[in-house]
Amino acid sequence: MIKTRRFAAVAAVVGVVLSALTVSTTASAAPQKSPEFTPKAIQWGECDNPRLVQAGAQCGFLEVPLDYAHPNGEKIKLAVSRVTHKSPDSEYQGPMLVNPGGPGGSGLIYAIFGDFVPDGGGDSYDWIGFDPRGVGSSQPSLSCIPDYDGYNRPFFVPITPGLERTWLQRSKNYAQACGANGGKLLEHMTTVDSANDMESIRKALGVKQINYYGFSYGTYLGQVYGTLFPERFRRVVFDGNVNPKRVWYDANIDQDIAFDRNIKIYFDWIAKYDSVYHLGTTGRQVEALFYQKQAELLRAPAGGVIGPDEWTDVFLQAAYYVYGWEDVANAFAGFVHDGDWETLQQLYGTPPFNDNGHAVYLAVSCTDTQWPKNWTKWRVDNWRTFAQAPFETWGNVWFNAPCVYWPASAERPVQVNGRRVASALLINETFDSATPYSGALEVRKLFPNSVLIEGVNGTTHSGSLSGVECTDSLIVNYLKTGALPARKSGNRSDVQCDPVPQPVPAGATADQRSATASGATARGELAVSIPR
Repeated sequence: MIKTRRFAAVAAVVGVVLSALTVSTTASAAPQKSPEFTPKAIQWGECDNPRLVQAGAQCGFLEVPLDYAHPNGEKIKLAVSRVTHKSPDSEYQGPMLVNPGGPGGSGLIYAIFGDFVPDGGGDSYDWIGFDPRGVGSSQPSLSCIPDYDGYNRPFFVPITPGLERTWLQRSKNYAQACGANGGKLLEHMTTVDSANDMESIRKALGVKQINYYGFSYGTYLGQVYGTLFPERFRRVVFDGNVNPKRVWYDANIDQDIAFDRNIKIYFDWIAKYDSVYHLGTTGRQVEALFYQKQAELLRAPAGGVIGPDEWTDVFLQAAYYVYGWEDVANAFAGFVHDGDWETLQQLYGTPPFNDNGHAVYLAVSCTDTQWPKNWTKWRVDNWRTFAQAPFETWGNVWFNAPCVYWPASAERPVQVNGRRVASALLINETFDSATPYSGALEVRKLFPNSVLIEGVNGTTHSGSLSGVECTDSLIVNYLKTGALPARKSGNRSDVQCDPVPQPVPAGATADQRSATASGATARGELAVSIPR
């Protein structure tokens, strides 16, 4: 899964018995650019979102083909937003499309993203947010079982054959519900479809080229667009780079190992501030306490709602990035010392739940490429992975397991080729768990006119424009002038910057504060207001 808990809670479990299970979907021909489609201009009007209204944004809908192979056929509508450039028209640099990731993340709010670029770096662009097909305010918007990721799920780890059977049936039910609710849309939800939608947005805006800022899965969407329409890309920023050669089954196993590494780093951080949290003086002690409480919650969910799955999901955000580390640690300490489960519930989320993010995630991931048809492979691969990385392996399996039963046919993955993209700025932290650093190196190879900034030893996913001066200044300079740092020889990053810094909790000693006083400050308002 390449998303945050805010897009959807993670789903859960499978196990040891059940014999080989197969899916009947078949891979179709390699994706191609669509036949020519000329969209109508977007009719801009007022926005519904108060934050967009406050920013002076305009909103509208763009009609695009359901199936680009039949451009004159049935249409769907994409929700689009715009905040126009603040600079003089003589300095205007065109539209900047933003995709926050997912797949399944709503991008409509990202029309305000230019306000978060320092030093006026975003002022000469029209910032364009959009909800990809099936997402949010776009029509139709996909939902299958709204509370699928709500409370009272079976334990993620399939420690009995019955748990595995339950999760497989649950996954099958979800896939069938998506088939019933999604209808024809499910056959047209690939990343290639969304890349064609981006090209339709470009045409509707009446420009020869677009600029693009993609986070997480949004980097893969950008890779595919740059492969199909390389001459249409102008300035390009990819933050948190998906490895196009690992989509999507292998990518999730890569994530499992990285999530486990990062949660250990987080437990070390909690132990460092034992004077604040009193949860253990070593990372191993904190980790042991985490699993002890998980086992207790399996026997008796706290408040009847926080079971072992919710417990893991609350901590998952700490493996994604450093934003929220203090919140999770405070909730951990409050539960251990005072039995406070309500704070955990607040972090997890309360009803009503919305599965749009999860539904679209699957609709894209399950059809971008063929997932393994044989359940035995899933079982063997993930028990092997679980042996070295128990934290998130089975939660990740069950988030993706509806792909085993997905009712739409799968495509062959795009052979990404960025050689004709004139320039791109790539950003990745060394220990990014959602999009491991090896993927950034692969994208750098495939985009030979790109430059890679490495946030050295950082654990934050897609954390650009968080106040790290080294990284932010390079982004600003690129957006203003198009200039990139020199590309170095070899399979490595071109520029090394500090990562988004780990926080120093309230209550830390003066010595601890002075030891970490230098460096950037985490994003603050942006992290809260525009989740990734």
